[in-house]
Amino acid sequence: MGESVVFGRESDAMQKDARQEDTFDVLIIGAGSAGSAIATRVSEDPNLSVCLVEAGPDYPLLADTPDDLVNSHNNSYTAHDWGFEYEPTQGRKDRFPRGKVVGGSSAVNTTIALRGMPEDYDEWAQKGNAGWDWACVLPAFKRLERDLDFGSEDYHGDSGPITIRRYPHNEMEPQHQAFLDTAIALGYPECADANDPNGYGAGPQPMNKLGRLRISAAVGYLAPARIRGNLHIRPDTTVRRLLFEGKRCTGAEVQPSHLPDGDTVSHVSARLVILCAGALMSPTILLRSGVGATGQLAQLGVDTVKDAPGVGQNLSDHPALGVVCEVRDPSLIDFDRPIIQTILRYTAEGSDKRNDLQIEQISFAGRPGGPPSFMLAPVLEYQYGRGELTLADAGTFTAPGVQNRFCEDPRDASRLASCMRDALAFTRVGALAEMIESVSFPDPSRGTELSDLEHLCRKFSGSGYHPCGTAKMGPAEDPMAVVDAMGRCHGLEQLVVADASIMPSVPRANTNLTCFMIGERIGEWVRTEPASYGL
Repeated sequence: MGESVVFGRESDAMQKDARQEDTFDVLIIGAGSAGSAIATRVSEDPNLSVCLVEAGPDYPLLADTPDDLVNSHNNSYTAHDWGFEYEPTQGRKDRFPRGKVVGGSSAVNTTIALRGMPEDYDEWAQKGNAGWDWACVLPAFKRLERDLDFGSEDYHGDSGPITIRRYPHNEMEPQHQAFLDTAIALGYPECADANDPNGYGAGPQPMNKLGRLRISAAVGYLAPARIRGNLHIRPDTTVRRLLFEGKRCTGAEVQPSHLPDGDTVSHVSARLVILCAGALMSPTILLRSGVGATGQLAQLGVDTVKDAPGVGQNLSDHPALGVVCEVRDPSLIDFDRPIIQTILRYTAEGSDKRNDLQIEQISFAGRPGGPPSFMLAPVLEYQYGRGELTLADAGTFTAPGVQNRFCEDPRDASRLASCMRDALAFTRVGALAEMIESVSFPDPSRGTELSDLEHLCRKFSGSGYHPCGTAKMGPAEDPMAVVDAMGRCHGLEQLVVADASIMPSVPRANTNLTCFMIGERIGEWVRTEPASYGL
């Protein structure tokens, strides 16, 4: 069988335009957290030529890196963004920021460096993914981090590429210190290290930043690896589709990101292709390439290479809301200061999922010039409900449709509502309450009983921007599993997926460190067990 075709049948003109440009041992698609880690680990073998393709720009020198990528005090959701939208709850649309740059979303995010609970990874293993239990993933978590506060603990690392520290009390903004004081007043314990596997309570956020400098994948992983002659970073390059000969993936069809669809198409060939484009773009590329549910592929006019009904399904994320508080002292609100410094992690009443809730203090809300406000963010960390990702057409630049369906599962709605209630308690007690003039959302006059708050959660929940699960790993007998426990695509050869999309479920933490961990593990396997990947 020849190459599969995604945009109907290729015309003679397109076949002439497409030219074989490069051949590598390993082609990695997506230079985000997982892709950068894999490129770094695999290229440690000088005998393997590695090409890392990224749709966004590259800034090899920190001195030339734009301030929005360097400055970790705030999120960068405009200059280096894909421009996606999503539907968090039925009938609502909002933007869904994703990093489009070498470094991926790790280059634009809030730099929260949480691991998740040991039970998260034990559950992954229990679902048929041997080697992903806590005992197996902990060495990779330790290997990736340079923890400046707890590096001597046996569950931490002290010499990895990602530097992690926590704000000491003398560096905290007044509202964050007040948040911690109020948490103690409300009876929550102190927690000095939110990455302590047995820890819970209120304390400083572990963060991958030094001063203002965001320690992204580009800074931590790729900067020291760039000197390797076998590592080739190819930015501003969009992947149109994967190429197949029968069931064997042979490379990718690419084009410059700034040109119209189909202009200046070329091929990159490789002995092994690793898809690391993230939980939204990895399934999108798979669908455009003929890997997905046959019915959906037929609607897109795409020839089926592999019937894989799990592609785009099982979307898992963290539903969240915000308690917006107008403050008495406008000088508290400074948009040039750190946006986040503290966290409370705890377990919902009656829940058997430890630390399934969290509340974060956000330094400011709204926009400069608006009412001076900060926000408390209640977040559901263990989600039962699932959403999906779909495509309207197979065009190279067509954005995926993302439907999260937050809080349609009553277990999610009830626990997030209880977290909302608990966040509101912070506005009535202690040092934080003394800073607050009024609560502007939710409107107290509309009721604050749990039933009222559940209604708000079902209507207004938004994403914590931690999508995952859309090409989940699992055993071959699971019809919805897309890859096996080593990231290899079921029923296909020489194609691996390794990013947030393979997570069976969202961990109880921001997903960046878990993506680094996935990259560490699969990158090490490719380098040290190449025969397992056909190299």
